[in-house]
Amino acid sequence: MIYKILREDEYMDFVVDGQTKGAPIDIKDKYIHFSTKEQLKGTLDKHFDGEDVLHLLAVDERKLENLKWEESRGGQLFPHLYGILSMGDVVKTWELDEHNRLPRDL
Repeated sequence: MIYKILREDEYMDFVVDGQTKGAPIDIKDKYIHFSTKEQLKGTLDKHFDGEDVLHLLAVDERKLENLKWEESRGGQLFPHLYGILSMGDVVKTWELDEHNRLPRDL
C-alpha cells in the first residue's frame, strides 16, 4: 500500500472529477508523489505543517501502471506515478485531525 496526501480543495476536486493529476507540485513535477507508510510522518512534517484539513488516501500500488520507485529525500525510494490517479485506485481514505496525526487503523 502507498499513500497520497491531499488538501481539502484538491480532495474535493478529486471526488467530483473521479480522477486527478495530483496537487500543484505533482503537476509541476509531472508525476504524482506518494509515500510509503514509513515515509508518511516525514512527508506530513515537511510539506503539510500547519495545513487545516488533509485527506490521506491509501492506494494499492499493484493497480497502478507507470509507477516508478525513485530516489528522493534522504536517499529513500519514493513511489511516483507518471499518470493519472483514479478514484477506483483508492482503497481507503481518512480525514486527518487538526494535528495531522496518522490514523490508528493505517
